Amino acid sequence: MRRVDTLEWLNLTRHGESTGNLAYRAVEGTDAEELGLRERDADIPLTDTGREQAALLGRWLTGLPEDERPTVAVASPYVRALDTARIALAQAPYEIPLEVDERLRDREQGVLEGLTPRGIGLRFPEEALRMRRLGKFYHRAPGGESWADLALRLRSFYRDLGETACGGRPLVVTHDAIIVMTRYLVERLSEREIMEIEREPVANCSVTRWQDDGGTLRRRTYNACDHLVPVDAGNV
Repeated sequence: MRRVDTLEWLNLTRHGESTGNLAYRAVEGTDAEELGLRERDADIPLTDTGREQAALLGRWLTGLPEDERPTVAVASPYVRALDTARIALAQAPYEIPLEVDERLRDREQGVLEGLTPRGIGLRFPEEALRMRRLGKFYHRAPGGESWADLALRLRSFYRDLGETACGGRPLVVTHDAIIVMTRYLVERLSEREIMEIEREPVANCSVTRWQDDGGTLRRRTYNACDHLVPVDAGNV
């Protein structure tokens, strides 16, 4: 990841709460086999809470010191991520150009998309066995991607980002799996280390940041959510 080490700051945030997040929580612990979503993954929108979170992310951008402000934003083309970026950037009192890159899309689930763990076990029992045998990092469902596949497209993305934003401070608005795998790449982690980190959910609109430290990016925050507390929360 030498190309990305040319950056001053690398800032990543997950999209705000989406209707997909609500659907997942609604069926968790039940006998449901499907999430019940009608939209394709790319079209899942933000909830009202998600839009509020995006606005609070924009307030965080407003409060950054001038030498830490993002110089460019790059977002996943998925609706929930792109809308998060647009809402947040609209809050900033300084201009941040927004670009879209399909390499930042969420991990593709293939034939397992929209299914709960119970649904996978009942409808694709052989695939569930393969998943347990291979492990989460290397398992690729038919038509989908493994976590290792994410690493391949992200190496390409960060190589290009390091070239076009050399010395810059990009803000990447994306999905939880992309943030986790960015840690894997930037911090040169092992399969075991990153799968342990993945056990902790990446919160909606949380911020993860790396800063240049003599030619190497050093992580400063991971999954930080302090900025998501409304300013007037203490008066409630």
